[in-house]
Amino acid sequence: MELGMIGLGRMGANMALRLLRGGHAVVGFDPKSEARSELEGHEGRSADSLATLVRMLPAPRTLWMMVPAGSITDGTVEALGALLEPGDVLIDGGNSNYKDSMRRAAQMAQRNVAYVDAGTSGGVWGLDEGYSLMVGGDKAVVDKLRPILETLAPAADKGWGHVGPVGSGHFTKMVHNGIEYGLMQAYAEGFSILQHKQEFALDLHQVAEIWRTGSVVRSWLLDLTSDALGRNPAMEGIAPWVADSGEGRWTLQEAIDLNVPAPVIALSLMARLRSRDNDSFADKLLAAMRNEFGGHEIKKE
Repeated sequence: MELGMIGLGRMGANMALRLLRGGHAVVGFDPKSEARSELEGHEGRSADSLATLVRMLPAPRTLWMMVPAGSITDGTVEALGALLEPGDVLIDGGNSNYKDSMRRAAQMAQRNVAYVDAGTSGGVWGLDEGYSLMVGGDKAVVDKLRPILETLAPAADKGWGHVGPVGSGHFTKMVHNGIEYGLMQAYAEGFSILQHKQEFALDLHQVAEIWRTGSVVRSWLLDLTSDALGRNPAMEGIAPWVADSGEGRWTLQEAIDLNVPAPVIALSLMARLRSRDNDSFADKLLAAMRNEFGGHEIKKE
């Protein structure tokens, strides 16, 4: 099956390369000429515009978007709406909000273009390990995409599935990322406790390696944590500033809307936000309050 890949950033490029290795033909578009050249170096073809990409693909076309969520995805969908034809399929593999995916699907349905939302997990390791794919859309359309999905997944029968109608793929991926926030925060806090027990002088990399085998807390995230600790045990040169992609926020908002308690995910998101406050007014006010009622010392800047 021939596929058009839109967005040849690191993840999109790796997905294109995995498809090429699996025997699929790939035509890629990216605004950056160097990204297009890299794809050509792996025997893929490239297009210098969306219009050229659409012309290069035989009908009915299948295109996979790997572009940032939000306005960039909206702009890409709008541009493709004027280029695609009835029977074509457009897949969004980025981290879009599921509500946006449902809206875009309705927009493309007016042109008889099928829209599929594929929540994609695997990061930089997906090229060799395969990608976890949570796919939402019409079952008949998803069935036709099976050769592509089976190639991208860790195995033909593992790591991917059609989870429901349009929107369900990105909804499932959103909750996946919310869980990821909680897991990461628990590991970070646990290793911080170990690190602060200075009288034992624990080797955190050694502990992580012990836990990786046989422990109930073993996981791929722990594998990656162990790798990081092995390279940089003291986390030197890394600022204590943690970004969030937005999916943790969306997960928490859904939990509120559905009246589902999710305190771990909520606190893990708050921890990330807290990491960015280098000049915390709240902490200064707390110090001032302690001084007011108890005469506790205030440390000067």
